[in-house]
Amino acid sequence: MNIQGIDTDYIPVLDGAILIVGLNGWGNALNVSQGMASYLVRTLRAEPFARIKPDPFYRYDENRPEIEVTAGELKHLTPPGGVFYLPAIDLKGRTPVILTADEPNLGWYQFAHDILALCETIGVTSVITLGGLFDSVLHTDRTISAIASDETVFDRLRRRNVYPISYKGPSAIHSVIHAEAAKQHFDSVSIWCHCPYYLQGITHFGLLAGLASLLADLWTIDIDPGDLEASWQKMSAQIQEMIDKNPEVQELIRKLRKEKVKGSWAGMRSPAKNGEKVIHLQDFLEPR
Repeated sequence: MNIQGIDTDYIPVLDGAILIVGLNGWGNALNVSQGMASYLVRTLRAEPFARIKPDPFYRYDENRPEIEVTAGELKHLTPPGGVFYLPAIDLKGRTPVILTADEPNLGWYQFAHDILALCETIGVTSVITLGGLFDSVLHTDRTISAIASDETVFDRLRRRNVYPISYKGPSAIHSVIHAEAAKQHFDSVSIWCHCPYYLQGITHFGLLAGLASLLADLWTIDIDPGDLEASWQKMSAQIQEMIDKNPEVQELIRKLRKEKVKGSWAGMRSPAKNGEKVIHLQDFLEPR
């Protein structure tokens, strides 16, 4: 198959499959986007069948290749890019094709075009992009919002308490993929998990569990988020211990809860934009 920006090992033949896109970069708060894709790869024992070429889409001065050197010998050099995976086990429900990749610096429309060309070739009919954004929410909340290609698709999301997005401003590659997929008549959804801004540098297993449950229920993907729930129970206990010992964080939590009761979260100021201190909880959390 000749797609400019993708190399393939082989071409699977699928019927009504779903592409799930998890990207590392601007829209990956608390590792929700790429973390979900990586979780699916591990859980479904998925194996690679195609790769995104790095040269058309990445600036190496911003996404530098990773190297591994041992005793003066270069063992591995890994450029930025992305990998498409297909589950190696028999599944009930729809087959998920998983793309885990770095957010591209260049050629966003070509990037979307090549992904969708591969989808059309192998039999993908639905495209889901996953994102995480920092917001004035609590770590105990599981707030998820989305945009969908049509009202019928969004009705299914609404029944699972997924909120419709209203937004005007800078976007991520997710929006380009969604817009181009809708033009080509794919069912397309861009899902965003709202992450508490005072958590930094960790993976929010609670949001991952909620997102996994949503994917399993709405797209009949054969996954059980029980292990993610267990990981979140352990992490949330650590977070609560830290809160109990830190008056500054207690005041931050109290303020957020007050705004939630008032129903005025949309009016909360962004701490990053107003010079407020962001609490890096990973500085307090100890591995167990």
